[in-house]
Amino acid sequence: MERNNEPIIFVPDRYYDKRGYFVETWNKSRCEDLGVFVDFVQDNCSISYNTGTLRGLHVQIPPKSQAKLVRCGKGSLFDVFVDIRQGSPNYGRWIGEVLSEENGKQIFIPEGFLHGFVTLETDT
Repeated sequence: MERNNEPIIFVPDRYYDKRGYFVETWNKSRCEDLGVFVDFVQDNCSISYNTGTLRGLHVQIPPKSQAKLVRCGKGSLFDVFVDIRQGSPNYGRWIGEVLSEENGKQIFIPEGFLHGFVTLETDT
């Protein structure tokens, strides 16, 4: 499978029962099927107490560039990523997506993108 160098929005399967649900937030094999070939070396979590908290736009510059897998485990946020890869046909273009616990969406963002979000609810 070819490596995907563009952002991918996807929703992992949830398995519900009377206790709640279970979801694989990262599955190497499933992500490789989407063209995502990444060896993650760091996992971060942030909580923002107030609606309207802005985090970003952030970027890591080579040689410390990072791909990211972004999701919202509680509350909701509006996530934005901007292509700043020189020579890219999408240079300067941005995409925004609402991520929430309810919709379960995740975004894979490859290296070379600005990234940030603003919270839409308290305790996100």
